[in-house]
Amino acid sequence: MTAGEERDDADVDSTTSQPDVDSTTSRPDVEQSSDENDADVEAAAVPDEPVDPGETLFHESGGSWLAVLVGPVLVIVVLILEITGPGQVHWPILAIFFVILGGFGWIQRFAAQQHTSVTLTERTLRQGTQTIDLADIAKIYPANNSAEPKDWESAPALGELSGVPRRRKGIGVKLADGRLKQAWARNDEVFRSELTQAWQAVKMGL
Repeated sequence: MTAGEERDDADVDSTTSQPDVDSTTSRPDVEQSSDENDADVEAAAVPDEPVDPGETLFHESGGSWLAVLVGPVLVIVVLILEITGPGQVHWPILAIFFVILGGFGWIQRFAAQQHTSVTLTERTLRQGTQTIDLADIAKIYPANNSAEPKDWESAPALGELSGVPRRRKGIGVKLADGRLKQAWARNDEVFRSELTQAWQAVKMGL
């Protein structure tokens, strides 16, 4: 073996025996970064604790069983008249009408419960499917007993409906972001009293 070949072999040995400094020193940083990512994921996975709405102060279901029963009751009346009369009893037709009218009434009641129900608790107000915190209300306007309309009477209604539902009366409120809205209920006098008292209690921190 020549001297040049010996020097080449020595260079190869020194290269292969040199430790991987970069990979060894960077491993703790990688592990630390992984631990931080795991901690962030765990923190994000923990849901916020729901706020206790408190005791229910006012509730209107929004739907009535009368809408469900009217159709089937009429069909039963017709059935009784046909049974007691001299003519033929139309069982298939009456059965179809019974199912259709009963189902239509049930759908009406379900929709009314979803969109026109009201629930007021010590800390929240639910109108239809929308729920707001009483702390988000900045002002509750008094009832308008004059002939001149107020600005809040033309404001949108709380909830998913554009206006105050039929057979309900609006109560003007101003939200913390400055928007005018109308809370609403069928029994507006009792609702206004309960809403005002609950809102004042929240403002005082009670």
